[in-house]
Order: sequence, then structure tokens, then C-alpha cells
Amino acid sequence: MTMRARTFTKALLAAGLVAAAAPALAQSQGPGQGQGQGGDLSGQQRSNRVVQPYIEVAQIVSAELTPGNDVVTFTQVAVGVDVNVQGRNSGAAVSLRYERNIGYGDNSVDTDTISGIARGTLALVPNALSFEAGGLAARTRIDAGGGTTANPLVREDAESRIYSVYAGPSLDTRVGVVDLQGVARVGYNRFEFDDALVTQAGNSIDVFDDSVTYLGQLRAGVRPGEVLPVGLAVTAGGFQEDIGNLDQRVRDLFVRGDVTVPLTNNLALVAGAGYENVEISSRDALRDANGAPVIGPDGRFVTDPGSPRQIAFDVDGLLWDVGVLWRPSSRTELQAAVGRRYDSTTYYGTFTYVPSQRSSFAVAAYDGVSGFGGVLNNSLARLDSDFQAIRNPVTGDFGGLVSGTDGQSVIGGLGSARSAAFRGRGVLASYQRNMGRTVAALGAGYDRRTFIAAAGTVLAPVNGLTDESYYVIGGLTREIGRNANLTTNAYVNWFNAAGNNNDVTAMGASAAYNHAITQRLEGRAAIAVDYFDSEFTAQDFAFATALVGLRYNF
Repeated sequence: MTMRARTFTKALLAAGLVAAAAPALAQSQGPGQGQGQGGDLSGQQRSNRVVQPYIEVAQIVSAELTPGNDVVTFTQVAVGVDVNVQGRNSGAAVSLRYERNIGYGDNSVDTDTISGIARGTLALVPNALSFEAGGLAARTRIDAGGGTTANPLVREDAESRIYSVYAGPSLDTRVGVVDLQGVARVGYNRFEFDDALVTQAGNSIDVFDDSVTYLGQLRAGVRPGEVLPVGLAVTAGGFQEDIGNLDQRVRDLFVRGDVTVPLTNNLALVAGAGYENVEISSRDALRDANGAPVIGPDGRFVTDPGSPRQIAFDVDGLLWDVGVLWRPSSRTELQAAVGRRYDSTTYYGTFTYVPSQRSSFAVAAYDGVSGFGGVLNNSLARLDSDFQAIRNPVTGDFGGLVSGTDGQSVIGGLGSARSAAFRGRGVLASYQRNMGRTVAALGAGYDRRTFIAAAGTVLAPVNGLTDESYYVIGGLTREIGRNANLTTNAYVNWFNAAGNNNDVTAMGASAAYNHAITQRLEGRAAIAVDYFDSEFTAQDFAFATALVGLRYNF
């Protein structure tokens, strides 16, 4: 990755994060309408407009506990903005932060990082047509097996960076008795890492570089009892991801019809069938005079643009599923289905429970084919546009968890960073609770990726291999009096790459005390402990980090 490419990627990501908020910010300049009621880590109810820029200066000491005893000291300077703007038909939430670490001595830390998350919705035609956008920047740690874990140490040599942005219109309206829903999205995703080459047992692992995603879907349906005793719907859609590595392409097109049969006032049987055309293909790597694949300076295979496109996966035929829809109230909903897709059995569903504006619980089970970037874009799109990002108080990193009261609140997509396309199955769960002066958020997930690659290409050895990851992320804030609060968070990641002795465990916890010195100036003190146990290396690593600093809120 050249310096110019890194600068361009960061500029693109920053623009995407700001763009996600800009429509709602513009919409909110007039008299406010509605109230945003998402969970706030301050423990207080948010107004419908919060725009909080800030600057931070801190001194950090990081001590290696094992296997050595090295100690480094550095100064951290950060600027950022937290935005939450909610209107009747539009809304946005943004947390954007730029951080510079300035070290001292021969082993000094000298890095800069952009991190953040954004999600915004602008109503173009109220209650009919809207425009949505989202962005993500996260710093992670990559291991030799291609796995990523959240919340890396500032001084980690294995640091990697994830960027993702998307935008597009969505339709939700009613024409006579016909409900119309549609969505169109374009996304861009990029993965950067500092190590020039990632290897496993001497064999190169092609790590994801970048991709562009396209998604479009349109559904037309009538509700039970309006035309017939049952509900009817027709849906057509498609997804494509163009992956930079080896010119891979994932294409998934479908058309289907669905029928909803009411069983009771709040329970219905839902069944559907249709046609799908799914294809995954790629080109081969450039070969040298000995027939060995050429590896570029970034550690990734060099694509041979003149090689023929090879088919890795091709399904053309019937899809079907049957399930239930249970909606006992406006605050509780379950959708679950089992069927056949991708020429095998599929399971998927969602459950949401929002008993009040102070708490929510959500679970989503998924099954689909995509690349690394498609998972990131889909995770962003699932988020509601009213939330507050939960950050590590020492490193400032965003670990994938937000605090809100509506919908999924954990970002999936961590785990394996291999470039190959895959069939991904798993489950995400999140819970948030506002208990007066205390606000808590918890996210957990399991992700299983079975890779798909064409025979005869350099990626053929990964075809059929499976990587698995489990993760738990939590955060809690407690107000102490009128001028102080205590924040804590913790994470655990387990990653298992295909093969033997490929386990990675990463865990850590942090706590911070924030005290208001004046109306705008606050003092900060924080500590963190991080531990990494990787079977790719002979030694485990543990670090303790402490921070003392000041934050000024403009």
C-alpha cells in the first residue's frame, strides 16, 4: 500500500463518514421535529440535535507484561466529532476521530489513525423515498492465519485497518392496496495491513485488498384480507461484489413469490419459492518462468489480466423456504425460516424485542455468499441511524459496538480477512439497557466462512476450507455525581483458521474516569490490559497501558 493510496483511502472514508451525517444535519437546521431516544453513555436522554467536536491531549505509558518487560511512552493528540441529529423523517449518528501518537526514543510509536462509524437517512419524499449512507473505519489486529481481532494495541506491529462506505436510495410506500419496498446501494471496502507479507506454514495467504458492492431489490405485495384471505408478494433482486484480489466476482440474482397465511391475529405462516442464479468466478495469478504465482510488494497475489475467468461456484435453479412471522406487539417481532438456497439447506431469521425506550434486544441469523466487503456493507446497513459509538478509552478505537435502542447494535465482518469469496453463516446478538445513571451495551456473535475458489487457480487450495470466529464486546458507563463518570469496556475474540493449531485468542478490558473541570474542559485517566494467545507464534503477549489527559469540548 503506497502512501498516496493510504491517503486517498483515509480521505474517502472521512468524506463518507461526514456525508452520512450531512443530509440530516442540513434537514435539521429548521425547527426540530421528533426526539431521538437512543441509549446515551452519559446516562441522560439525548436531545434531537447533538453536535460535539472535541480535542484531546494525553500521555500514555504501555508496559509489556509478557514475554518481555519493555516500556514505551508516547503523547496522543486527537480531534474528533460526535453527532446525533434526529428529525421526524431524517436522522444521523456519527463518531469520527483522528488520532496522532508521538513517541520518544529508539522504539518510539509514531502513528496516525482515522476511526469512526456513521449512519444517516434523509427523507427525499416523506414516508416514501429516502437516501441512506453509512461509513466505518476501524483499527484491528491481523494474525498469520488471516484472522482479525478488535482493539489492537497502539504499538502492535500487526495492526490492520478496515474501511467501508455505502450509499443509496430506499423506497417504502403504498400505492392503493399494494405495498412497495425497494433498496439500491453501492459500497466500497478496503483492508490495509502493515506487514508486507502474511504467511502460514510457508504458504502465502492472500489477504483481502478492496471491493465494490452493488445491491438492488424491489418488492410488491398485498396484505392478508385486502384482496385475498392471504397475503401475496413478488420480490426481485440482485447482489454483486467485485473483489480486487484476482478479479473475483460474486453475483447473486433472484426472483421469488411469497404467500402469508394468517393463523392467529399475531402469528402467520410464510412460504416462498422462486428462481436464483448464483455465480462466483475469478482470474488466476500471474506466473513466473517456473510457474510459481507472482506476489506483489503488498504480500498479495498479482492478478493475470489475460487469464480466462474461471467458475468457482454456479447454481441456477429453484429456491424455496418456509417459516413463521410472529408479531405479538409493535415492540416484539420474530421472523424465522428454513429452506433451500445455494443448492443446500439454509436457515435465517431475526428477533427484536424493544420493551421500552430504555432497553432493546436483537438477534439475527444470516446465510449468504459474498466477500469480506459485502459483510461489512450489510452490517452497516442493518444499523439504525440513532446510536452512540462505544470506544476504547485508552486507544480511542471503535471495536464494533454501538449503544442504541432500535435494531442490531454490533458490527459483524471481523474474523477472517482472506480474499477468497465465501458462504458466510452465523448469528449476531446485541442488548442495550439504560438504568438511570448507568448505561450498558453488550454484543456477541459467531461467524463461519466456507471459502469458494476455482480449481486450477492459485486460490484452489482454500476451496472448502472453513474459518470460524466468536466474539463478545461489552461497554458500561456510570455517572458519578454531576461532573464525573466511569466507563468500562471489555472484549474477547476467538478465531480458528482452517487447519490444525490455528487458534487465536484475544481479550482485554479497560476503564476510564472522566471529570469535568470546567463546563468544556475535562480530565481523563484510564487503564487497560490486553492479552493475545496465538498458536502462530511460540509466545503469548500481554500488555498494560495507562493514560492521563485532557479533553476540550467546543
